[in-house]
Amino acid sequence: MRHMDVYMEQEEKYTEAFMSDTERRSCSPQVVLSAGGRREAVPVLCRRLASLNEEFISNKSPSAGFDFVSGRRIEQKLIDYNQEAERFGVIRQPRVGLIFFISHHMENLYAYEELSEISPDHRFIAYTMYDKDNDYFRLSVRDLNSGSILSKPQADRVSNLAWVKDGKALLYTVTNNNRRPYRIYCSMLGSDEEDVKLLEESDDNVYVNIRHTKDFRFVTVNKFSITTSKVFLINAADPLSGMTLVWECGGQAHCIVEHHQGCLYLFTDAAKEGQPSVFIDDPDLIIEDVDFNDTHMVFIVREGRKFRICSVALPLPRGKGAVYLKELNPYFLPLPKYVSQISPGPNYDYYSSIIRFTVSSPVMPDAVVDYDLSTGMWNIIQQKNMLHERTRILYGTTSSASSLANASISKRSGSTDEVNVKDDLLWNDLSEFYACENYDVSSHDGVLVPLTIVYSRKNKKENHSPGILHGHGAYGELLDKRWRGELKSLLDRGWVVAYADVSAGGLLVASAINSCPDLFRAALLKVPFLDPTNTLLYPILPLAPADYEEFGYPGDIEDFQAIRKYSPYDNIQKNALYPAVLVSSSFNTRVKSMEAEGWGSGEG
Repeated sequence: MRHMDVYMEQEEKYTEAFMSDTERRSCSPQVVLSAGGRREAVPVLCRRLASLNEEFISNKSPSAGFDFVSGRRIEQKLIDYNQEAERFGVIRQPRVGLIFFISHHMENLYAYEELSEISPDHRFIAYTMYDKDNDYFRLSVRDLNSGSILSKPQADRVSNLAWVKDGKALLYTVTNNNRRPYRIYCSMLGSDEEDVKLLEESDDNVYVNIRHTKDFRFVTVNKFSITTSKVFLINAADPLSGMTLVWECGGQAHCIVEHHQGCLYLFTDAAKEGQPSVFIDDPDLIIEDVDFNDTHMVFIVREGRKFRICSVALPLPRGKGAVYLKELNPYFLPLPKYVSQISPGPNYDYYSSIIRFTVSSPVMPDAVVDYDLSTGMWNIIQQKNMLHERTRILYGTTSSASSLANASISKRSGSTDEVNVKDDLLWNDLSEFYACENYDVSSHDGVLVPLTIVYSRKNKKENHSPGILHGHGAYGELLDKRWRGELKSLLDRGWVVAYADVSAGGLLVASAINSCPDLFRAALLKVPFLDPTNTLLYPILPLAPADYEEFGYPGDIEDFQAIRKYSPYDNIQKNALYPAVLVSSSFNTRVKSMEAEGWGSGEG
């Protein structure tokens, strides 16, 4: 595009004028206090003892857990992100007299933390900080006894890490200039020797990452692309002894490897012939995810569209061959209706009997739940209360759930199938006020698209309610259908919110607008991918080589014609009246700003 800077300046002036009555508030005026009570711009990461354990408390470092004078557990500062920001950049100065709240990722800093993991012996913490000037993450290791940063490892472009040798060594992956993770290094803490390179992947389509098994016995090395996947195993006690291939598959597939008492468990959506299966595939009970501890497996399963969570005792019976999951008498937790997602928590302690997870629903605020596998007791430890007095007045009812807000919700349920009424009342479920309905909608090519619709039971106007359609399915991620508090006002005013489980994000929205511009009144596209025909012609761009396997290579005439048919930039209708559109872009090289500029200007 000619004179891009002039065009962008004109676009910015037009946007500012058009949006002048909706002045942006970047942050809320909240003060964050650190553990010491000081006013800080960002939080401070601290830890304290969960119990008085002699193996953890040290007379050399009483600050690590217990104050022997006062007889109280005290907090130890691990990372002061304010100091880290000064190391990597400059904090933007807030307005005089006002300190803004900044989220976990600290967008208003030139540096923020991406990864952090404490060593198995609790002595070190390895973490990465984002250097905005260079657009990469830098690795540091801090000694938690002295508070000092170790001289090594200190590496740039780090994307992943895993502790080995009981905390005496650290594995980490680094990216190339196109931000593709491709190398693995091993750094011996306290050694003056150079970090050892364990792996270098030369294929531009293949990405590398690492993770340790829950018991820290092994580190898995995952090499994957759109069409291939391999998993290798490294002995954590001897990380320089080499890697062993344990799983390989052609096509887009996933595999998670865990270890338990001498057995390797491979959880994959593409089982190989010759490898013994633990479970028989059950179309009525699909395993979506799994978590581990020393005594149990915990499964997140799906029955149709209904998500559930259950546990099975370990070790599994041997010599029986593959069985149906239901044959192992799994214990199912009672969950509310309309659960759209269950996400495992960090669950770092392999030997803890408590598993933490988050339950999400379009009609219920996220609930963080602790489930004690040894007793079957479960407890909702955090959930927002959205049933304010105004809501109850608006709907002319007093929710039975609100009456239990102060009641104990730790209990054991013997139910293995359906949630009884008493269980359901323990959740801050808003389905009494807001309906959630699921449909399968046929696309133009006959493909069934899952559609979730949420609306107010009282305020929906049949065939006259305004609606918001949210569609996203990029990078293999499921559409986030969690309850969003900012939508409550719209629902209470009769709006209908719909979620479509589809492919792509901004590319999808722009294609829909090109096809039926008169169907929409407004659209919002966040950093969209709008010009695949031209963008994919530049293999030097970070995502281009990997995208060839998914979109095709436009240098091939057949692929070029196929991409051109749906490319939003190439299918702009010249004489059509388009809806109001707000398109955001960034200076990040992953999605160039010219994507939004070209489509937004209508110069297709």
